[in-house]
Amino acid sequence: MSGRKQFDVSAALDQAMRVFWQRGYAEASLDALGSATGLGRGSLYGTFGTKDALFRQSLDRYASIYGAQYEQALAAHPGDPVRAVEAFFDVILSRIADPSVPVGCLIAQSAAQSLTLKEENSIQVRGLLDLQRQRVRAALADSSADTQTLDELATFVVAVNQSLAVLSRAGASDAELRSVARLACTTVADTLTRPASENLTQG
Repeated sequence: MSGRKQFDVSAALDQAMRVFWQRGYAEASLDALGSATGLGRGSLYGTFGTKDALFRQSLDRYASIYGAQYEQALAAHPGDPVRAVEAFFDVILSRIADPSVPVGCLIAQSAAQSLTLKEENSIQVRGLLDLQRQRVRAALADSSADTQTLDELATFVVAVNQSLAVLSRAGASDAELRSVARLACTTVADTLTRPASENLTQG
């Protein structure tokens, strides 16, 4: 058995992800990461590489868990983009309300710290936001609205998602967050049913 890791690498990554999620990159010290994973610095470095490498792996882990849920929700209502957006927000609000995970969103937490992150980390965070926008944009594609309007709506929906995460960390109630999501869905519905010429005029 010599040389074989005597711990669950996936479980350790999940714990590291939670530390970054709760504390943010800057405050996620090696001591905190080691305490959460049960690994010493040598094992952390040997398994995951540098703190930056572990952070990027944690982002990937987070994206694989929740990105799949987002994609499933957005794809569950073909031909009904408003319902797709509602389902997307339902997944987000369920995650926020889940007491077993940290409050907020790892991507939102990381985006807020982008100026202090190394370039490679910032690029990955931005890429995950772009991927989220692409998923939302695809769900809106069944609408008859023009391309510019759909692009802007996709950005708007992602912006609301990030805002929900920030508000939840600030202590906003579930009712308050659901009110924001509901108004966002109303905005999407109103914009999609507005005559194309009116959208272009307002743009």
